[in-house]
Amino acid sequence: MATTLPATPRRRLTWTWLGLAPFFLFAIFFIFLPSASLFIDSFRTVEGEFTLANIAGLFAPPIPESYWLSIRISAFTALGGGLLGFMMAYALTMGNLPRWLRPFTLTFAGVASNFAGVPLAFAFISTLGRTGFVTVFLRSVLGIDVYDAGFNLYSFLGLSLTYMYFQFPLMLLIMVPAIEGLRREWREAAENLGASTWQFWWRVGLPILMPSLLGTILLLFGNAFGAYATAYALTGGQLNIITIEIGAQMRGDVLRNPNLGYAMALGMVAIMAVCITGYTWLQRISERWLK
Repeated sequence: MATTLPATPRRRLTWTWLGLAPFFLFAIFFIFLPSASLFIDSFRTVEGEFTLANIAGLFAPPIPESYWLSIRISAFTALGGGLLGFMMAYALTMGNLPRWLRPFTLTFAGVASNFAGVPLAFAFISTLGRTGFVTVFLRSVLGIDVYDAGFNLYSFLGLSLTYMYFQFPLMLLIMVPAIEGLRREWREAAENLGASTWQFWWRVGLPILMPSLLGTILLLFGNAFGAYATAYALTGGQLNIITIEIGAQMRGDVLRNPNLGYAMALGMVAIMAVCITGYTWLQRISERWLK
């Protein structure tokens, strides 16, 4: 006797995907199409002919120095902001601090992590510039001239300090949920086995949080690597980081070579892609641990 197989249920047309339409449209028109145009124009001349001169120009001075300067600033602020943000996240979650301090700090971090560009540069110039109120206060009241001591807001250290303003709040916002994800049972089991607080963090806590920690540092690196307005408004082009160098190629009168600028931007995209890939991979490992 022949047996009849159950009919395969038909998939019904759902309108759920319609909610994602704005996201896909935004990604297509503002991410994928510009990236494709960037890649194509990197191998073109101004007349539209194919060339490899733009890619070869990436190895001609001062472009490698600009990449290296951007990488150093991004790495310095990512490590510094990551360390400071992690310590603040630990204090908020594990420290016996007043309850009101947590929402206040997280609210500030949410605002500060998005405070960048010209307003941030102006704020630091008004605070730590040569005539900033902190500089004037230290010089007139305490007799300390930070600029005579070697500090300069418009240098590598000054720009890094400015970037730190939005770097460590971002680290704080990401690491607080990660630290809260550590199960209490792990801490209790370690204490029952005679482990101290230091031993718990060294043997259990930090190894579990390490993927999240490293992934967020990569995110901070990419966040600083792509910054343009803050550096340009603060230094006026004195520090030729790669984003400022691209701007000079795109809109400059003497250095104008937009196709070389496209090639330089393509190099940035490649570096950012490595950061995003590493961040995604580390986040998957972290989520696997915290499940």
